[in-house]
Amino acid sequence: MPLIETEEAARRLARAIASDLSLYNEEKITQGIQGDTLFELLQDEIEEGRALYKSRVSPELYNKNFYGRAIVDILVKSKRHVKSKVW
Repeated sequence: MPLIETEEAARRLARAIASDLSLYNEEKITQGIQGDTLFELLQDEIEEGRALYKSRVSPELYNKNFYGRAIVDILVKSKRHVKSKVW
């Protein structure tokens, strides 16, 4: 499979992976936000997603951190309704 070479496709892939993490780990995400341990609780899942993302996009696009931004947008920002001592 050829590497993704466009920013739009790289962003879409990053958001799709982050959305899957959100869908399959809802309870862990809620617990992590409430206890301010989100990234520790989902470390393995996030790193697995990162490895998949890295394997599918060109190195130039990987270095633009679209995956990290998607993680924050989908796992954190979209869950701002969850009570947390952070906000």
